[in-house]
Amino acid sequence: MHTVTGLFDVYCGLDVGKDQHHAVALDADGNRIFDKELPQHEARLRELFTDLGQHGHIVVVVDQPYNIGALAVAVAQQVGATVAYLPGLAMRRFADLHAGNAKTDARDAFIIAEAARTMPSALRPINPADELMADLRMLAGHDDDLAADGTRITNRIRGVLVDVHPALERALGPHLDQRVGPALLAKFGGPVGIAAASRASLRALLRKHAPRAHERIQQAITDALAQQTVVIAGSSAADQVLKTLGTQLAQNMADRAALEEQFTVELDAHPFGPILLSMPGIGVRTGLKILIEINNLDRFENAGHLAAYAGLAPRTHRSGTSIKGEHQQRAGNKRLKKAMFRAAFASLPDPNSRAYYDRKKAQGKRHNAAILCLARRRSDVLFAMLRDGTHYQKSTREKLATAA
Repeated sequence: MHTVTGLFDVYCGLDVGKDQHHAVALDADGNRIFDKELPQHEARLRELFTDLGQHGHIVVVVDQPYNIGALAVAVAQQVGATVAYLPGLAMRRFADLHAGNAKTDARDAFIIAEAARTMPSALRPINPADELMADLRMLAGHDDDLAADGTRITNRIRGVLVDVHPALERALGPHLDQRVGPALLAKFGGPVGIAAASRASLRALLRKHAPRAHERIQQAITDALAQQTVVIAGSSAADQVLKTLGTQLAQNMADRAALEEQFTVELDAHPFGPILLSMPGIGVRTGLKILIEINNLDRFENAGHLAAYAGLAPRTHRSGTSIKGEHQQRAGNKRLKKAMFRAAFASLPDPNSRAYYDRKKAQGKRHNAAILCLARRRSDVLFAMLRDGTHYQKSTREKLATAA
């Protein structure tokens, strides 16, 4: 993995915050040039970086390059400073080398600056913002929020249905992640409204949103309504609530579908996009997350560095002549690791992925450990594909299937 190289005259550490940052700037000998709070304000940040630049070549190091740290990073890049970030694990380890255990912004900013001065290999470069990557990161975050909202709404629908008509919840529950479920609730509400609807209107809606399964779904609803003749208190209000929730869930699905179409276009236009999507188990959303986290393959010297960055490379515990075995990494990019894990799990229908997974299971590994092993192997294959600009082909599959 590439790190920040070169000699600097000023090392500026920023402990970023929502409204205020704390900045500590050190010269090459470790003397403090600046140690103050400053507001999250473009003009004040520009003034600081410009003044520090009078002392020579400056590197600005932050502990969070995105979100609340994005403005500081952008301003530092614009004034010509080298910009880097200090990963959280490296910062915690470096902090352990300094006396005291107080957690203050000033101490954190000093630790960031001192780490940059004395341990530059721990820094990770931040390249000037790629407009496409910035847009995709923002949209992917919004998609994650929509997914969480969809789960919350679905759980609320299930809860309301269980309160007033458990049999109907069992009938509709499997269809809440499909268009037909929310559409049915949005139009008719809960058990009272659905029971009052004519068979023709119910059939028309089901046929529109589930043309292949509408008869089966209608029969399941009819059977569920017949199982409960008593009307539970609150059923009428539940219909009103379920109409609102059904409308919200339908809109949530429409918003996510529109985003998926946009993601597909963006991935098709990116050089890495079609390569990622050619690999079994990588869909549009997973491919987008992997693309965002990898961003620039030049950051990684080899496949092992990519696996280590993703937290997929196991660590060997060794003491003297005693080897205590290998353990999964706790460090690494958790977002990339999660995406690679999900892609590996989704690839199990592929015969070659399944063969590798089954071999790891036969060696005594549990399910999650076997999936992580598969994700590690696929990481190596993916690195080679992106490096060479090749799609997932037969030779690639054979390499995956025969890997130990």
